[in-house]
Amino acid sequence: MTSHIIRVLHVIHSFRTGGLERGIAKVICNSSDAFEHVVLCLSKSGETQQLLPEGTKVYELNKTPGNSVIFLLKLARTIKTMKPAVVHTRNWAGVDGIIAARLVGIRSVIQGEHGWGMDDPEGLIKRRLKARRFLSRWVREFTCVSKHIERWLIEQVGIQRPVNQIYNGVDTTAFCPADGDFCIRKELCIAEDAFVIGVVSRLDPIKDHPTLFAAFETLRRRRPDARLLVVGDGPERRRLESLAEEGVYFLGNRLDVAEILRSLNAFVLPSFNEGTSNTILEAMASGLPVIATSVGGNIELVEENVNGMLFRAGDVRALAGILDRYAADAAVAKAHGSAGRSKACNLFSISKMVDSYESVYRRVADLNPMK
Repeated sequence: MTSHIIRVLHVIHSFRTGGLERGIAKVICNSSDAFEHVVLCLSKSGETQQLLPEGTKVYELNKTPGNSVIFLLKLARTIKTMKPAVVHTRNWAGVDGIIAARLVGIRSVIQGEHGWGMDDPEGLIKRRLKARRFLSRWVREFTCVSKHIERWLIEQVGIQRPVNQIYNGVDTTAFCPADGDFCIRKELCIAEDAFVIGVVSRLDPIKDHPTLFAAFETLRRRRPDARLLVVGDGPERRRLESLAEEGVYFLGNRLDVAEILRSLNAFVLPSFNEGTSNTILEAMASGLPVIATSVGGNIELVEENVNGMLFRAGDVRALAGILDRYAADAAVAKAHGSAGRSKACNLFSISKMVDSYESVYRRVADLNPMK
């Protein structure tokens, strides 16, 4: 085993707001002293950088859209100068890092898969599958955040390398049930007895906010005091603001997400697909019933009628019905929230997540050169 400091280089598209970025931040913030972490953004950094420990090095390469041999060579030179023990690339946008590391003879590469975007919501575009399969020969091991993605890597992509399924972790001390904490309600002048739901996510097409807005409007016809808090930012913000009706508050990116969650009655995530959602875990830890689409890793987190309820993606009527049920039955909402809190505490600790990643980093850093 190595006894020196292991430098891990995280290669990602950007460090904007999102579950992937926050997951990396959690690993870095809770890292043991045996590791040094560096973040290399192919394009720009972003808001999540402020969650990193002071002194964490974050670099930007300002990549423009499209593929470029010149950029790959620039990336390869940059990676070489950083002398990483491990290169951890993420998602389709980060596969340039696999090629660049190979160009400079770095073979201790890990590819992480956290989910897909709206341009390939199921991860089934054939040319990408072929490219991933080909590039996998230059990857030591894979990480992924859900059993759903693990099956996809093995069955759809055809990965022959080790696949490590590691759930995201959640800080169950910071994210905890309310104790008379209604700061955001006071800030927005929302009554303490109003039924308030919330969504925390990047404002991106894959998250399908319009379905939530339509269901919320249905709920409002029965319960005019209902409110919806939308936390996050992204390319869809202007369009979503034009779709939203009365009672919807756009809060943008916030550092007080834990406090906001404590002011909610229920949490909703209407995505078309998900890996393992950090925000679902945070809502569970906060003692909230979780309403989510029955896709991807969501079904590994939300147990129907135990700690929340699931609905088919895009089904406005079903979502409206679930919202109405929780609004009408506070006892059920509380029971589901308590069950979610227990599950988050027992199964999704940050220490377990970090230990799992560090085990992979140690193993890959110690391997002999690939033949």
